[in-house]
Amino acid sequence: MEQAQHAILRFLKHKGPAISKIEAHDERTKEEYASNPDIDRSRSKYNFHIVEPQGKYRKSVEQQIRESGCRTRTDSVRMVEALITASPGFFKGKKKAEIREYFEFALQFIEKHQSKKTIISAVVHMDEKTPHMHLCFVPLTEDGRLCAKEIIGNKKKLTWWQDEFWKHMVKRYPDLERGESASQTGRDHIPTRLFKEAVHLNQQRDKLMQLLSEITPFNAGKKTAEIEAILSTYIPGVEKMKTRLKKFDGAYRQLKDENEQLEKKLDAASRKSVKEQMDIAQRLSDYEALRRTVESIPPEVMDLYARMSKQSKKEVDRNSVQ
Repeated sequence: MEQAQHAILRFLKHKGPAISKIEAHDERTKEEYASNPDIDRSRSKYNFHIVEPQGKYRKSVEQQIRESGCRTRTDSVRMVEALITASPGFFKGKKKAEIREYFEFALQFIEKHQSKKTIISAVVHMDEKTPHMHLCFVPLTEDGRLCAKEIIGNKKKLTWWQDEFWKHMVKRYPDLERGESASQTGRDHIPTRLFKEAVHLNQQRDKLMQLLSEITPFNAGKKTAEIEAILSTYIPGVEKMKTRLKKFDGAYRQLKDENEQLEKKLDAASRKSVKEQMDIAQRLSDYEALRRTVESIPPEVMDLYARMSKQSKKEVDRNSVQ
């Protein structure tokens, strides 16, 4: 059976310090993307803008806020990023001009509900598995206030965005179905980037285990140096992911409850409940895969990292005495 194809719209809110990192990712100004193995730099030349940035993102954002005379706090959301795409099958066999047309039509939807002037950039990435557009705008209201919450920040409003986006896109692409809103289902959406980071961390873990197994009296120095280089990013990376995953603990518990309730219904299951259970099972599998990433550090790796940290501290203390 042919899989349904969905129009997809997601929003992410960003405070001041994060904006430069978002620009580096969206504009591909970094030299390497080790945490995102899906990026094929040989294809980055095919990325294209629908809206060209007129300067650095953060400078443009701050200028708009200043010109609007908005009062801000240090923790104010200064930029909203809309991720716009569709199911991978939708783009299969489409030429670049057809892909561009899809994103141009999506941009028209955003411009209907958010002033054109507030849009900082809209760039389409063709160098990952599925074409997608990052559209960044300053969350200024019609009366000139900086208020991301009013524009996108509650469940009712997010559901409205999903409904209206689908209504707009289906006019030109009648086979598209409405994307599922995380707010509508009550589940937090795990950023794709987190799964890509997990792939990278697991690769580092596997490399560490390989190096540890290859140490001999003749190559110990060289292997230890390689191990230390990987450990210096691997352990902090795992700790960072562990902290970020705590945010999704509530969603994980809710999914488990939903799964148990659906299993009870399955004796008289409708097609919909079976589909829901498959969807929930996939989400649970995704959550659990991420949890395994942060819970499966081999003891010998942790012991080695602890010894390294202790040795490093001794050297610092010795240098401070001198």
